[in-house]
Amino acid sequence: MVATVTMAQALNRALRDALADDDSVLLFGEDVGRLGGVFRVTDGIARDLGEERCFDTPLAEAGIVGVAIGMAMYGLRPVVEMQFDAFSFPAFEQLVSQLAKMRNRTAGRLPMPVVLRIPYGGGIGAVEHHSDSSEAYFAHTPGLHVVAPATVQDAYGLLRQAISSPDPVIFLEPKRLYWAKEQLDRSAPVAPIGRAVVRRPGRDATLLAYGASVATALEAAEAAAAEGYDLEVVDLRSLVPFDDETVCASVRRTGRAVVVHEASGFAGVGAEIAARVTERCFHHLQAPVRRVTGLDIPYPAPKLEQLHLPSPGRVLAAVRNLGWEY
Repeated sequence: MVATVTMAQALNRALRDALADDDSVLLFGEDVGRLGGVFRVTDGIARDLGEERCFDTPLAEAGIVGVAIGMAMYGLRPVVEMQFDAFSFPAFEQLVSQLAKMRNRTAGRLPMPVVLRIPYGGGIGAVEHHSDSSEAYFAHTPGLHVVAPATVQDAYGLLRQAISSPDPVIFLEPKRLYWAKEQLDRSAPVAPIGRAVVRRPGRDATLLAYGASVATALEAAEAAAAEGYDLEVVDLRSLVPFDDETVCASVRRTGRAVVVHEASGFAGVGAEIAARVTERCFHHLQAPVRRVTGLDIPYPAPKLEQLHLPSPGRVLAAVRNLGWEY
């Protein structure tokens, strides 16, 4: 049951296992069938499990999500792929007005077990509409759960949990981690949606990150050690529900915090996290909560994206400005 695989392969395995375990699970989207998806995450599933379980759709995101909502109303568990992050925007009305509200609108009589798989984020040399980080839109919408794995094990475990959830889940897949290799144990327990995990213990400051930014935070923590800083890294894993307990326990222990994410800083998820930490940990903080984010610009051309994305150097610069003189 233990094997070294890429994140893309772990996601493929999670989808295969979910389809095999539950006949109500269906997988569909643009080019997910015969092609196996742009990133080959669904490679071979239609061939092995049948095109009635894994099939291609027209290039019509609003229609794809609308069909998924109708399927869920009749007891199915659709898993939908939005081919790229910004391609989900044509379906936004369906997401916000219908998918997120249907269970509440029917007083729980109609659960919405819909998973939207969205490859998100930059770092792969792609242009705008192919490198966006749109998590703030989804996290701001009550009724949607939003998760972002940072490890191969979580990619498998969180996707299985998302598919079994009665609530709609936005499953953000960090594109630049698709080819990262780690060991996967399909029988190992995984922390549930809504729980953060400490990836690196430390005593001086807490780095809070999710998705691909967790690797950036870990690299920054290693670099900071050479300067005498002992940094804790918390992988949020789930943006909604948010794990205030784990996050605040870490910040109260270290007294300092930096939030790291690829999306633009203004009104981003990091702003909400900084506010929550400040409200709950005010008397423990030795310095204001810092944010290291993407720039407040449309996603730049590929040659400039490394200047746009948070880097270990930018994270370390923020750490140095955490009020160590006090």
